Amino acid sequence: MVKDMTEAREVAVITEALTVIDEALAKMLNRELVSTDEVADLLLDVRLLLTASASSTTQA
Repeated sequence: MVKDMTEAREVAVITEALTVIDEALAKMLNRELVSTDEVADLLLDVRLLLTASASSTTQA
């Protein structure tokens, strides 16, 4: 049961990370230039989602 909850949480986090990436890519594709700050923000958002999932997995 705990394993199922952990797997469901991981899937939710991965789905959320993919959504963040897709939204950012859609915005960036309409522009010629993308600042390094925007790319760094996107990567930090994804990292935050994935590390939150990893820490909740180890606590379960």
